[in-house]
Amino acid sequence: MTRVIRKRTHRLVLCLCLLALGCPASLQARRITVSLANPAYGIQPGADNKQFCSQLRHLLDSLRQIAGPSDEVVIKLQKGAEYHLYADDAMPEEMYISNHDQDQPKRVGIRLKGWSNLTLQGNGAQFICHGRMLPVALTESRRCTLKGFAIDFDNPHITQIEVLRSDTTSGITFRVAPWVRHRINDKGHFEAYGDGWTHVPFGGIAFEKKTRHIVYRTSDIGANLNEVRRIADDIYVAPHWRDTRLVPTTIVALRSYHRPAPGIFLADDEDTDISEVKVHYAEGMGLLAQRCNNIKLSKFGVCLRGADDPRYFTTQADATHFSQCRGVITSVGGLYEGMMDDAINVHGIYLKVMERIDSHTLRLAYGHNQSWGFAWGDVGDKVRFVDAKRMQDVGVACHIASIKPADRTTVLGCKEFVVSFDEQVPEEVVGGGRYGAEDMDWTPEVYFADNIVRNNRARGALFSSPLRTVCERNLFDHTSGSAIVLCGDCNGWFESGAVRDLVIRKNRFVNALTCLFQFTNAVISIYPEIPDIKSQTACFHGGKHDAIVITDNIFETFDHPLLYAKSTHGLRFENNKVVKNNDYPAFHPNNKPVCLEHVEDCTAPGYDIK
Repeated sequence: MTRVIRKRTHRLVLCLCLLALGCPASLQARRITVSLANPAYGIQPGADNKQFCSQLRHLLDSLRQIAGPSDEVVIKLQKGAEYHLYADDAMPEEMYISNHDQDQPKRVGIRLKGWSNLTLQGNGAQFICHGRMLPVALTESRRCTLKGFAIDFDNPHITQIEVLRSDTTSGITFRVAPWVRHRINDKGHFEAYGDGWTHVPFGGIAFEKKTRHIVYRTSDIGANLNEVRRIADDIYVAPHWRDTRLVPTTIVALRSYHRPAPGIFLADDEDTDISEVKVHYAEGMGLLAQRCNNIKLSKFGVCLRGADDPRYFTTQADATHFSQCRGVITSVGGLYEGMMDDAINVHGIYLKVMERIDSHTLRLAYGHNQSWGFAWGDVGDKVRFVDAKRMQDVGVACHIASIKPADRTTVLGCKEFVVSFDEQVPEEVVGGGRYGAEDMDWTPEVYFADNIVRNNRARGALFSSPLRTVCERNLFDHTSGSAIVLCGDCNGWFESGAVRDLVIRKNRFVNALTCLFQFTNAVISIYPEIPDIKSQTACFHGGKHDAIVITDNIFETFDHPLLYAKSTHGLRFENNKVVKNNDYPAFHPNNKPVCLEHVEDCTAPGYDIK
């Protein structure tokens, strides 16, 4: 088969060279367009073609031979086609991805590395993935566009079932969705499986069948699937799984917390444009970007395949996630639904100060077991230090003079850095993990507008950037937890940083807080993790008058808490409309519409903020 592909590749190189002869690269930039609908390229859609990944790799290698650095390369997929990506045919690569499990290697279906001016134009095509893999990775590239395609898996790693019977004596009887491959393993446990993977679920998320909302007051449910009995081809009885909240017709997405790879991975890119791309399933995030500069999402979706999609879930974790990025991050006109975590999370990364080597040099380490193995900062970057217990800035910034891995010869796979600074590090910054370091040059502006976020687990949007952030005209519909969260954490997730300039306006919030999750104290929850807030002498978020403005929003809610804020300076909450309903009983332990802790300079007309 390799020999056949090479012969096709040689013919392809000749064809491409003839295509490019019209305009020598030395005279002007060219537009090189390749349509996969052309049978001359020998790349056929359909499940029978199990070499699509390798065929596309050879095509890309051929294009590199003729494309100059300023040429524009367009690869057009066949209109409406299905291209099948098989893990066995995907490229294995050691690849460390923020906020994902770092099991290696990743199997990468479509690998785009080191490109400039490349467009992958989908024309409504779909990539159907088989096994465990990373569908699309775009790294170290400039001015690239992904447009008009969808990503899905034929057999997702989340197992969907429907409750047929539920009682406290005989347990739960359930029917498995038809696309799920399932069995009872040799230990008597219900087990889902696929190409190269098996999974014994231990919990999940419950959805109302008719509305697709997450079931009121369920959050993460447990599922005891030991000693199950099979009573029909797709029907089981789980005698030890008992939960009266799961009434017949409830749909449950049984899942693990494993996150091997996102649907789309971006790293070390500049000026990336993604439009009309849909991720229907991924075993990690829908899209994960790290150390990228300028990302524009237009009509991007982590979403179901339509109103009649039999699935109720999309991704295993966040829809979109941006770690240690800069420039401007834009999401406009997106649809984010059914995911097992937030719609968007934007943050930097705190490194723990492990050792003070000398007055100018520190040993810094990644703190979370899902975020390590990639570059953190560059020479010349400005770094600030925070007391982890008080989450308080020490007030003096230093600039990186040199940075190198402390535990490996290369950055790839490293967990620690030795960092030297031009200035003397403040004397109070000592080792032992008591202080964190934040790179202030890797922080983005954010524009999140005209998006729909609905029927998902945990939270809607998380913003943690000191630069200008605008969240406007979005619909947050049954986000289950808080609709918007501002966090900051140098003790658990190690996600920085403080919000200094944020506007939340003209959004509509519909029945948030039907469940409780981490940081979800109100519809809008400003909740930095501060172990010793009593010793804090300056607020974490804000820092100036009107640093955070929440105005002209509509809250449609059955419960009381609208805004919770902790350790914030400069907060304005006004001209917001509240529409009460009786869709669910009120239950939240916070029964104050506006609840403040260690907040300074707050304006909230009409609410008691003492």
